[in-house]
Amino acid sequence: MNKLSFATAMLLSVLCLAGCRDREAEAAAQAEALAAANEQAAAEAERAFEAAVADGNWALAKAQGDILFAKWPTTEAAERVRPKYDEAKAKGDAENEARRTAALWAYQTQAVKGGQQLSAAIYAKEPLDVDGSGAKPVRLIFRDHPDWGRSSYLVLPGGDFARACYGKCSVTVTVDDAAPRKMSANRPKTDEAIAMFIDDEKALWRLTKDAKVMRIEFPTRDVGSKVAVFEVAGLERGKMPKWD
Repeated sequence: MNKLSFATAMLLSVLCLAGCRDREAEAAAQAEALAAANEQAAAEAERAFEAAVADGNWALAKAQGDILFAKWPTTEAAERVRPKYDEAKAKGDAENEARRTAALWAYQTQAVKGGQQLSAAIYAKEPLDVDGSGAKPVRLIFRDHPDWGRSSYLVLPGGDFARACYGKCSVTVTVDDAAPRKMSANRPKTDEAIAMFIDDEKALWRLTKDAKVMRIEFPTRDVGSKVAVFEVAGLERGKMPKWD
């Protein structure tokens, strides 16, 4: 290699090395700027989390924490929030569950002779096949009527309750982990609706207090006993003011 070629090669090497160092410096600067931007964005999410906690809005606090951990999990803000997140999540989940179970109930006020009829109704968690024709929704209703008084009953959209219930039969009611209890029931002799009254409506109402799940096993005409599961935790008791 002549002197000129050697000098050219050395110059190119120096230029290449300088270029590599420039690119490394530029990449480092970009990484530093990105890290700073992430920390800033994460700090904003942290402030939103703390504001929601201060307001007692646990569902929002949980959501802000979820965003922070999803987008900026390795930031200092995420590390500061992490120890507080579990409590916010637990309380947020409880709020969401309370809203969900409350929405399962439907309340109705209807003007009738002698005053107003009030009712609180809920569908079973899963539809049931009560006659072999396929699963259908089953309802539990609490009703307060000015003439007929208070009552609680199951309603089927098809099929029927066992024929024995046209006189008197029983259902088995289980609340959460408590022991099952038998309760007397009867099916009115009418074709207007497929309903069966649970005779001790006051006791059934009391069982819903502080309960999460109520299971009612009842006899059908066509397919034997069935169990309807009702998520009763969201019952707004004030909607039926006379019952408590």
